[in-house]
Amino acid sequence: MSVSELYGQYTRVWIPDPDEVWRSAELTKDYKEGDTSLQLRLEDETIREYPIDVQSNQLPFLRNPDILVGENDLTALSYLHEPAVLHNLKVRFLESNHIYTYCGIVLVAINPYEQLPIYGQDVIYAYSGQNMGDMDPHIFAVAEEAYKQMARDEKNQSIIVSGESGAGKTVSAKYAMRYFATVGGSASDTNIEEKVLASSPIMEAIGNAKTTRNDNSSRFGKYIQIGFDKRYHIIGANMRTYLLEKSRVVFQADDERNYHIFYQLCAAASLPEFKELALTCAEDFFYTSQGRDTCIEGVDDAEDFEKTRQAFTLLGVRESHQISIFKIIASILHLGNVEIQAERDGDSCSISPQDEHLNSFCRLLGVEHSQMEHWLCHRKLVTTSETYVKTMSLQQVVNARNALAKHIYAQLFGWIVEHINKALHTPLKQHSFIGVLDIYGFETFEVNSFEQFCINYANEKLQQQFNSHVFKLEQEEYMKEQIPWTLIDFYDNQPCIDLIEAKLGILDLLDEECKVPKGTDQNWAQKLYDRHSGSQHFQKPRMSNTAFIVVHFADKVEYLSDGFLEKNRDTVYEEQINILKASKFPLVADLFHDDKDSVPATTASGKGSSSKINIRSARPPLKVSNKEHKKTVGHQFRTSLHLLMETLNATTPHYVRCIKPNDEKLPFHFDPKRAVQQLRACGVLETIRISAAGYPSRWAYHDFFNRYRVLVKKRELANTDKKAICRSVLESLIKDPDKFQFGRTKIFFRAGQVAYLEKLRADKFRAATIMIQKTVRGWLQKVKYRRLKATTLTLQRYCRGLLARRLAEHLRRTRAAIMLQKQYRMRRARLAYQRVHRATVTIQAFTRGMFVRRIYQQVLMEHKATILQKHVRGWVARRRFQRLRGAAIVIQCAFRMLKAKQELKALKIEARSAEHLKRLNVGMENKVVQLQRKIDDQNKEFKTLSEQLSAVTSTHTMEVEKLKKELARYQQSQGEDGSLRLQEEVESLRAELQRAHSERKILEDAHTKEKDELRKRVADLEEENALLKDEKEQLNNQILCQAKDESAQNSAKENLMKRELEEERSRYQNLVKEYSRLEQRYDNLRDEMTIIKQTPGHRRNPSNQSSLESDSNYPSISTSEVGDTEDALQQVEDIGLEKAAMDMTVFLKLQKRVRELEQERKKLQVQLEKREQQDSRKVQVEQAKNDLDLDQDADLAYNSLKRQELESENKKLKNDLNELRKAVADQATQNNSSHSSPDSYSLLLNQLKLANEELEVRKEEVLILRTQIVSADQRRLAGKSTEPNINARTSWPNSEKHVDQEDAIEAYHGVCQTNSKTEDWGYLNEDGELGLAYQGLKQVARLLEAQLQAQSREHEEEVEGLRAQVEALKEELDKQQQTFCQTLLLSPEAQVEFGVQQEISRLTNENLDLKELVEKLEKNERKLKKQLKIYMKKVQDLEAAQALAQSERRRHELNRQVTVQRKEKDFQGMLEYHKEDEALLIRNLVTDLKPQALAGTVPCLPAYILYMCIRHADYVNDDLKVHSLLTSTINGIKKVLKAQAPGGIALALTDHPPFAYTLPLQMQAILESMESGPILRSAKLLSPAPFSLLGARRHQPLTPSSLPTWSLCLHHLPRLGPHRPSYPLLPLNRHAGDSRLGSPASASKKHNDDFEMTSFWLSNTCRLLHCLKQYSGDEGFMTQNTAKQNEHCLKNFDLTEYRQVLSDLSIQIYQQLIKIAEGVLQPMIVSAMLENESIQGLSGVKPTGYRKRSSSMADGDNSYCLEAVIRQMNSFHTVMCDQGLDPEIILQVFKQLFYMINAVTLNNLLLRKDVCSWSTGMQLRYNISQLEEWLRGRNLHQSGAVQTMEPLIQAAQLLQLKKKTPEDAEAICSLCTSLSTQQIVKILNLYTPLNEFEERVTVAFIRTIQAQLQERNDPQQLLLDFKHMFPVLFPFNPSSLTMDSIHIPAYLNLEFLNEV
Repeated sequence: MSVSELYGQYTRVWIPDPDEVWRSAELTKDYKEGDTSLQLRLEDETIREYPIDVQSNQLPFLRNPDILVGENDLTALSYLHEPAVLHNLKVRFLESNHIYTYCGIVLVAINPYEQLPIYGQDVIYAYSGQNMGDMDPHIFAVAEEAYKQMARDEKNQSIIVSGESGAGKTVSAKYAMRYFATVGGSASDTNIEEKVLASSPIMEAIGNAKTTRNDNSSRFGKYIQIGFDKRYHIIGANMRTYLLEKSRVVFQADDERNYHIFYQLCAAASLPEFKELALTCAEDFFYTSQGRDTCIEGVDDAEDFEKTRQAFTLLGVRESHQISIFKIIASILHLGNVEIQAERDGDSCSISPQDEHLNSFCRLLGVEHSQMEHWLCHRKLVTTSETYVKTMSLQQVVNARNALAKHIYAQLFGWIVEHINKALHTPLKQHSFIGVLDIYGFETFEVNSFEQFCINYANEKLQQQFNSHVFKLEQEEYMKEQIPWTLIDFYDNQPCIDLIEAKLGILDLLDEECKVPKGTDQNWAQKLYDRHSGSQHFQKPRMSNTAFIVVHFADKVEYLSDGFLEKNRDTVYEEQINILKASKFPLVADLFHDDKDSVPATTASGKGSSSKINIRSARPPLKVSNKEHKKTVGHQFRTSLHLLMETLNATTPHYVRCIKPNDEKLPFHFDPKRAVQQLRACGVLETIRISAAGYPSRWAYHDFFNRYRVLVKKRELANTDKKAICRSVLESLIKDPDKFQFGRTKIFFRAGQVAYLEKLRADKFRAATIMIQKTVRGWLQKVKYRRLKATTLTLQRYCRGLLARRLAEHLRRTRAAIMLQKQYRMRRARLAYQRVHRATVTIQAFTRGMFVRRIYQQVLMEHKATILQKHVRGWVARRRFQRLRGAAIVIQCAFRMLKAKQELKALKIEARSAEHLKRLNVGMENKVVQLQRKIDDQNKEFKTLSEQLSAVTSTHTMEVEKLKKELARYQQSQGEDGSLRLQEEVESLRAELQRAHSERKILEDAHTKEKDELRKRVADLEEENALLKDEKEQLNNQILCQAKDESAQNSAKENLMKRELEEERSRYQNLVKEYSRLEQRYDNLRDEMTIIKQTPGHRRNPSNQSSLESDSNYPSISTSEVGDTEDALQQVEDIGLEKAAMDMTVFLKLQKRVRELEQERKKLQVQLEKREQQDSRKVQVEQAKNDLDLDQDADLAYNSLKRQELESENKKLKNDLNELRKAVADQATQNNSSHSSPDSYSLLLNQLKLANEELEVRKEEVLILRTQIVSADQRRLAGKSTEPNINARTSWPNSEKHVDQEDAIEAYHGVCQTNSKTEDWGYLNEDGELGLAYQGLKQVARLLEAQLQAQSREHEEEVEGLRAQVEALKEELDKQQQTFCQTLLLSPEAQVEFGVQQEISRLTNENLDLKELVEKLEKNERKLKKQLKIYMKKVQDLEAAQALAQSERRRHELNRQVTVQRKEKDFQGMLEYHKEDEALLIRNLVTDLKPQALAGTVPCLPAYILYMCIRHADYVNDDLKVHSLLTSTINGIKKVLKAQAPGGIALALTDHPPFAYTLPLQMQAILESMESGPILRSAKLLSPAPFSLLGARRHQPLTPSSLPTWSLCLHHLPRLGPHRPSYPLLPLNRHAGDSRLGSPASASKKHNDDFEMTSFWLSNTCRLLHCLKQYSGDEGFMTQNTAKQNEHCLKNFDLTEYRQVLSDLSIQIYQQLIKIAEGVLQPMIVSAMLENESIQGLSGVKPTGYRKRSSSMADGDNSYCLEAVIRQMNSFHTVMCDQGLDPEIILQVFKQLFYMINAVTLNNLLLRKDVCSWSTGMQLRYNISQLEEWLRGRNLHQSGAVQTMEPLIQAAQLLQLKKKTPEDAEAICSLCTSLSTQQIVKILNLYTPLNEFEERVTVAFIRTIQAQLQERNDPQQLLLDFKHMFPVLFPFNPSSLTMDSIHIPAYLNLEFLNEV
């Protein structure tokens, strides 16, 4: 379009305005090119001429159509410019009360200064899982987008919250963290999300303060990283802070406050634990009363202080540390009240020793009073030769005191932040994180200083990052859509950043000036002028030489250089810091020892600085270079800012820009000037500019076609390709092809083109409307004319007659009136004359009297005047005399003063004379003499120092040696891990020692050369001595630091182990999880038993089998290894699974067993360490053996000789053995008595013993000699040795003995002599029996050796066990000592209570031990009874089997016929089964049964079969069988339904509460309320004592052992008060469940199968419950029974409590059924009810911006229609009816589902602006009518489902009603009774017209609605709880079937059931 077409008549534009920034106007005349002005009409109907610059031809901005105003996204506006943005924000904020608006990727948040109900848990759940464009703008939407991108893209995220002070940054960041804590709650019991939220009140207390702009302004910046694990649960957090405003501690402006913590502490000063702080109210302290007003309206400081203390406790800060923190804060207040008195000279000050505030300050910080009093008023100056202590003036002392207070608070702030990070730290590995940056926005004040400079510098960096990110996203969008784009010019603020941070920039010059000794702010400013005067971003003010101007991206800011250097240095005097370092309180000392950067500029490096204050006249150590000095504040801030930018650049940023609408903090008041200033500063307008430079408007093809199809010609609509239609339409409507581009999925438009299309669309509609109106109006006028003509003729006839009659009457009345007037006028004239006459006479009388009185008064006044003149003249004369006398006195005084001055001058001249000086300087001669003596003393001292030099050097060497020894000892204790590090440190120490030696030599040479220069040499010696002492102190400090690190590491490890132990205990104390683990183990054992039972030849029932397996009373090895755990499992099998879960003693035993296992684990760990040590020793031994292998040849030769010798010896022993045998045989033949045998045997042993001894002696001698001979031969014949016998090498230990040469020679001679005496030994070993004897002896020796080793091992194990006991006793003793110490710190009442608790725990443990012993004895007794019973039953079975076999052999045929007859005639409705077939029955009938298998049978067939089995067990009076069958049935149903439970929902069927994993605190609260309330008592569960089922009879309640505790918990949940179960919504578990779902079709099929299975077992459970009631024998349930049915009643047992169990199980199944159905329907509801066009062509599509709705795509996969919802509900209804579910339950199911549809639809309607329109109301009305019709068609209208839809029905009507007049408001209030006031107002605020012919709802109308609804007491909750579940009722529904008429199909495989 041309310009003239755009700027035509009635076009609305924006013009600048000084008050409102921009003002709307309307053209009254068409614009033509060349016109110099525009004729405009303003909104107040005034006419104005707007001039136009002809050269620039800059026309005013065009205004968007009304339909586009109020959009959620500013980029959806067609005309993108500043006035359009400002107006859209203003309309949303003031008219709709919407504080959030999107601007592309930025969320603009306007502070409402009012609490809004849009941050509750329901809102969090509503936004969870939604796309960012699906819902209205919200901080939760941004948080959800960050959370979703982190999980989807596996990339870290950042949320950058910025804005001015008071704009709401802190609150926005807090709500974002609350969202993450709710959505990503920790998976463990650490409650890390609560700790993250608990850090907020602490940081607000110590870092927030009241300012003129904000009552809770953050005076520091912070970046919080929230860490997540791989499942995206919160595992930890970390906080970084930036630029704390320390000056606020000592100064506050008017109407401002100090940090909140000071006022909170003063408010709590009356508490008893804070008496020692000596605090009073805040008005009494200087540091808290400078702003005058110490209170904030609506804030309770005492209550906030209690929250702060609770947050400290939650974060693990001990009570002692909290008290120390409060002491430090209180000391700062006392320091500010210290009174400083100036002396008369003005150069010094003093503090009174009795100053109570200084006493309190020193007492609270634990420092010396005298030193602090001295150094507050003095300072130390260090020169090259001496150190001076100088007094300070009053102002200097005040500045020093304030600097100290600021430094103390800054150190405490850092310490608290560090400990918060420690509390939020986690040892788990962080997978990803989301950072929340809460940082100050751009600031400009009348006086801007260093703080504003740093803040604006940070905003420059953030703006640069923001610009580049926005540009990058625009580029990616164009490339994805394949749109050709040109480079967009955007503002780059890199030159401004370079001006600040580049080399020789502002910060560099500031740091350089800080290093100059006498640097000043003026010099620094002059350097800036000289250096940067040519920069375009730097300017010099005209009227100032100490200020400079920086041109920032937002605005020009003038900075005053005064104070820049001092704030950059951040100087604190060293002497004061050293006093604090010497504090007796560890926390105070640690604050200043740990921070080495905070040492003031007057000190040297922080290394090795002493904590004592030493005033010496000698020369101090030389300062190190400036590189070692403390880093300046600017340098630190620049470094931290660079780190922040690196973090942000490595993450995906999300931006929240907070806007402050007004400076008066008025709720919902909008100041356009302030708003536009912030919009320019925060980059929102830059985003708009970048978007407007490209293609800001983007439409999907489908949405464009739906919106503008009215512009399409009829012949073009025949084409089915929507893209082609859109192309042809745009090419025909917009001639310039550059104004739009076609992408792959969208159409891109230039700015203004959508407005042009909207104009064409409106013109089209307007033309059609005019045509319709013309025709209708013509017909209406014709009808009206005919009716008026007939009426007019009739009226004329009657009117003419009436007029004639009126005329006659008028004539008669006129004549009568004239006569009356004549008489009346005559009387009135006569009365008037008489009245005037009387008045004249009266006036004359009064006038004459007045003149006479005047004459008399004049004569009287003249007489009085003469008397007054006489007195006045006398008074004037007296005054003149007094004035003359006073002048004379003044002249005399002046003369006397002149004389006094002359005399004073003479005295001063006399004082300056020489004589006077002599009198004054008499004492100076004495001083000169003293100085001379001092010089002599120094000469003598030099001699002594030279003598001491040698002693110092020797002492130094000794100390170095001592340190080496200590280092060696420490190195040994450190172990192998730190050896390398210590070696490096030793090398460094050696290098330093060598350097010290070299320096000492140089000094000695200098000492010999420079004897004449005494002072210089003394100084050098002192310097060297000081250096040596410093090195010594450094070494000592390093060793101490290492020791501290070691101890810290050990303590950390101990704490970690303790924490792990506590976590382990807490996990095992969780009864629900313990029960599930035992249940799983029981299932495994039961499966194993089933497998064993099914093996052939071993058909026993599991209980008998388990009893037989543990019959023995003697403990075996396996039994001893298992211990109490086996006992506990056996107990579970004996008394039943659920009863075991309820028995607290079992769980306490399991906890004890856990502790024992923990001890065993420690023992095994110790043994493992010992084994590792032994292995290492073995490795060393093997290495030694490898070294010994060097002499391998000699060993092999020795072994070969030994073998030969042994062979010969064996022969000898064999011969001896033969002889002995012969002797024994001879004696046996001679003596037949039995007593001779031992004698022969003893003789044999003695001889063998002697032979062995002799054998050993000879063997050693021979081997030694031969070894020497062989070694000599080998030396002669090297290389010719024989191959060694490797196998024999390690068999003989004697081969390793070392033999001397002389011993070998003596042995050789002995062998020779023996050989000469002995002729031949070969006959001794002829048969080889000697070798056998030797082998036997060797085996005996090995056996003895093995026994000895076993005994030694047992001894070692016993010793280790005793050591472990000793260690355990030590640990117990330590615990008792710690407990005792803690008890001493408590009050007497608490000590008594603590002692009682300890005694109770001890008695409990003893009671448990005794109870275990009793239970073991009872268990053995039960085992024996079971064995007896089993044996008796076996005997009976054997006898019965034999009798049955005989009878079958005799009458086989007859029995078969009788059986057939009984089945036909006498079936009693009972089914018999064997006990061992019970598991098979449950598997075929419950576990493995599919609902489809029973399609053609009687509904609820499994319930009837189970009841018939129960009835037979009741008939035979077998209580164990009844108990076992019911327990197995219930557990089988649970097992089946546990597999069907929807993912992500913890159900009660698993015996866990539904919120067991999400809210453990609520679980504990519910348990406590259950224990204290009537819940458990009603179920008879208070007594966990064991019971017996033997002999139970009718009217004796059969207590179920499988009663689930959590079923009762869920059954009674409505009675639990405020503990509402916060089920995690389905979107909350999206990350865990998305990967499992697969395709939508498969997921839907799976859900349908789950629903069918759950419905099947709900119907069967209810039917079984009804059968137990119907046949229970109670008359109340038997009213509808037939006579045959009454025969089927139970005879022996009362199953009342089992009916309660089944009722609770039915409730659980019903709840699972509802959850499955909701999981199926919930994804369909929003699309089907709100988005799908049930009535075609009714809804239109509005323009959308950057945030595109994901579900608005027509071809999307997630779109559903209402027919799909109805089909799904048809499926649910069919399944429930086919399975025989009670009709009453079906009604309740659909009532619940319709409530969920209502809640989900209404919640989305309340949170989406795009669906709040008249057309949506029409669609809703139609959809609801379809659902109502479906209910009537299924005969479900009596369920109350329609009543649950009432809020949605009224919301649809509200969208369609007229909303203008007060009558409309009354109609709305009377109609919408089911909607709350907040919901009605919200819908009215969200109401959006779809075209320009509709009108918006005015603010006045909404206020009228609110006024009329004030009397309502509606709840504050905006959204409905769509997880709310109505209580379910199971009415009694007896069956008409009899048990004997039920047929069992063969495919159920129940052949083992016998009909009775």
